[in-house]
Amino acid sequence: MDRDKLKELLESVAAGNTSTASALERLRALPFEDIGFAKVDHHRDLRQGHPEAIFGAGKTPEQIVQIMARMREKGSNILVTRCSSDAVASIVADFPDAQYHEAARAVTLVTTPMQQREGYIAIVCAGTSDLPVAEEAAVTCEFNGNAVKRVYDVGVAGLHRLLGQHETLTKANTIVVCAGMEGALPSVVGGLVDVPVIAVPTSVGYGANFGGLSALLTMLNSCATGIAVVNIDNGFGAGMLASMINRIAGTAR
Repeated sequence: MDRDKLKELLESVAAGNTSTASALERLRALPFEDIGFAKVDHHRDLRQGHPEAIFGAGKTPEQIVQIMARMREKGSNILVTRCSSDAVASIVADFPDAQYHEAARAVTLVTTPMQQREGYIAIVCAGTSDLPVAEEAAVTCEFNGNAVKRVYDVGVAGLHRLLGQHETLTKANTIVVCAGMEGALPSVVGGLVDVPVIAVPTSVGYGANFGGLSALLTMLNSCATGIAVVNIDNGFGAGMLASMINRIAGTAR
C-alpha cells in the first residue's frame, strides 16, 4: 500500500464510507505479512517510497510466485531480480501481464505506473559483457519512475567512443557506470561530469580480475570526486541509489 492508497483509505473512514473494521482488515498486514518462509514487507513503500524487491536467486519458483501474489493483493508494483528460466516460466504462467526483461534477468509487474520524474539517469557500461549488470540497473531505474538513457560499450580501450557521448553524460541527473576488467571507466566519467557517479564493478575479466575484486578496488581507490561504489555485479543496488538521488534532485527543483 502506497501513500496515496493509504490516504484514500483514511479519508474514506473519516467520511463514513468505510468502516473501521474494514479499514483494520486492509491494514492488518502492515508492517509485514508472515507467510512462513518469508516476511513480506508491505510497509516498505510507505517507509522508503518504493516497494520491496524480490531477489530471485536462491528462491524456488513457487516461493517467488507466492510472494508476488501477496504483494499484488496489496496493490504493490513488483520487481523480481536474478530470475532463473524456471522462475520466469512460473511467473508468466501465474501473472500473464508480467514483463520479462531478458538481458537484465528481471521481471516487473506494474499495477500502478509511477509518475515519471524530470530528467534522466544515464546507464553506462564498458563492454557488451557488462550488459546484464547494466540492464539490471536500467530496469530498476525505469521501474522506479525514471527515464533512462543507455550508453553502452564505451570502455577505456577506446575512449573516443565515450567522448562521443559527452553531451548525454553531462545532461544526466546522475550516472551509473558498470565495468569489469580493471574497472577504470567510472574514474574517467567522474572526471567529465558534475553529477553523482555510481560505480558498479562487474565480475567480467580474466583470472587476475578475481571475479570483480580488482575492478572493485580500482573504483574504491578512484581519484575522481563524486563517485560512490556498490558491490560486485550489484546493478539493482546501483539502480536504487540512482533513483533515490534522482527523487531528491526532483524535490529540490
